[in-house]
Order: sequence, then structure tokens, then C-alpha cells
Amino acid sequence: MRSRFARCTGSRMWSVGAAAIVLAACGEAAASLYALPADGSAVVGRDANVTTVYEDTLPDIAHRYSLGYYEIIRANPKVDVWLPGAGQRLTLPGRHILPAGAREGIVINLPEHRLYYFPKPRPHERPIVITYPVSIGKMDWRTPLGETRVIAKIVHPAWYPPESIRKEHEQNGDPLPKMVGAGPENPLGDYALRLAAGRGEYMIHGTNKPVAVGMAVTHGCIRMYPEDVAALFALVPVGTKVRLVNEPVKVAWVDGRLFLEAHPPVDAEGQSVAPDVRQLSQKLKNALAGDTAAVHWELARATLRAASGMPTLVGLAAEEPTSAKLQSAATTAAQVR
Repeated sequence: MRSRFARCTGSRMWSVGAAAIVLAACGEAAASLYALPADGSAVVGRDANVTTVYEDTLPDIAHRYSLGYYEIIRANPKVDVWLPGAGQRLTLPGRHILPAGAREGIVINLPEHRLYYFPKPRPHERPIVITYPVSIGKMDWRTPLGETRVIAKIVHPAWYPPESIRKEHEQNGDPLPKMVGAGPENPLGDYALRLAAGRGEYMIHGTNKPVAVGMAVTHGCIRMYPEDVAALFALVPVGTKVRLVNEPVKVAWVDGRLFLEAHPPVDAEGQSVAPDVRQLSQKLKNALAGDTAAVHWELARATLRAASGMPTLVGLAAEEPTSAKLQSAATTAAQVR
């Protein structure tokens, strides 16, 4: 279920299956909220379509539907980013394979540029996941991997740029003060969640440049759309676990069908790089582990090469694999994306 958070004033209470969700602020962004599959499957959501009007740009539409900059571009590779024109039918990528591991707290997959939040469900209520696009660290300022936790929640945070960042800005002819107070010039936005990683210098925060959400542009922090971080801020308690992972390849089974989701890998400096199909193919084999699957390897390699981030049907459970079944999987892949 994709829940559209429309513009409003004040706080509202949303009860969706597993939990009551309080939104501190609402805007045009459409956060993605899904009930976790009862059968334990890792695939949630579905893709959608929207038709452009003359004034639209892809970043405008990405913001409106809580998608990242590159996320919407990769889903619509033949569309002009800034001048799509009126009447273009766009794909809104809304289907996701959940990252591996425990479904608790916050999980951020760096190659995907996406955050997943798993609120703790109440007794006898169905668990949910809420997901948002994010920006990550740029070259020489990579976002750290591993497990950490939220140690503080800050409203209208002041920004104290470290000496290294001030030096960088000065070299670029854009000197910074030692402190930037709350307001439109503050790159942290209105809400911040401070993490225990490092010496507490890493945060999940808003932005005053929403067009860059979904890129590797930060100094190591996790950047979100203003509306998204406001909603997340209201939900996340201090002490929440946060896992930062590097999973360019994700696989999942749904009713005997194998889905593959590939993203451009992130290198040691946190930058997206061109996919290495042989390396990613090995990751796919490792991810399958002991599962017996009839994989359409030509389609799987094409999916790895494209790295569009959209789950694609690439195989079937191989109890009794037949060439006809494999051909059917290849033929219907485009229909299930």
C-alpha cells in the first residue's frame, strides 16, 4: 500500500494496519508506506505511472512522489530531465526488495540511496515499513557503514561546519561562518536525528536544496526531503537502531518467482560506479545460496548491467525447470516490473 501524504497544516494521526503514525508536517512528497507481506516475502509496493504537464521536470515529480533524483531518471532513461514536455507517461518506481537482515529500526542502503524504517508494531498488529529516498556522502566524505543508533533529536538545528568543510568552501569562493543558525540558509533543514557513529557528527537531516535528494552530495550525513524528515522525526524515538548497508544487488522469492533488483555499486569513496556485471553476477549467485533456481541468465545480466533499481523477474523455483517456464519468465518480466 502506497500512502500519499498530502499537504496539510498541523499534525495528523494516521493508523495504517500495524501502527498509529503521527506526521509532524505534511507536504507534497508522497512517502511510501507498506504492510510487510504476511508470508515473509521481501518484496513490497508496486510501480505506478503519471502523465506530465508542461511545467513539470523530473526532479519536480521525484519530489512530489518521494523519489530520488537518479531513481526517477533511471526508471525513465529516454525522458529529458528538465524538459520532459506535456503528455509524457512516466514510470514511478514503487516496488522494492527489502534489504537483507533484521526488519527493525532504520536501514539505509547506500547504493539504493534509500532509507527503510520499520516501526515496532503493537501486539497483534501487522508490521509495516516506511521508505524514503536519501542523499549520501560525496567523494572523500563517504557515509559510514555498520550499525549505530539515534542519540538525539534536534528541532531547528544550528550547523557548526567543521574546519575541513569551511576550508573547502573558502577554496571554492563561498566562505562559511563558524555557525549557521536555523533558517533557509541552513543545509540541515528543520529536523535532525543525530547518530552515535563517529563522534556524533553524522546525522539524518533535512535540506534547503531538495533537488539533490537521491544523489551522493553530502559530507557524510543522510539528507532527506523536508517533508520526509519531518514525518520520520515524529516517528523515531531516541535509541532507535540504524544500520547502514552496501547492497547493490538484492534478490527475493515471491510465489516461486525470483526477482532481482540491481543498483549502481558504491565504491570505497561512496561514489556510484559503473556496474561490473561479472562481479554482480557472482553476488547474485552468492545471494541465492542453497536455493535451487532456474535463472534466465541473459535477462539477469541485462538487469545487472542496466542497474535501474527496479525489481525484475529473472527466474523460477527449479523443482522441475522447463525451457517453456524459463521463456515465460523472460517474456513476462516487463509486465511485472
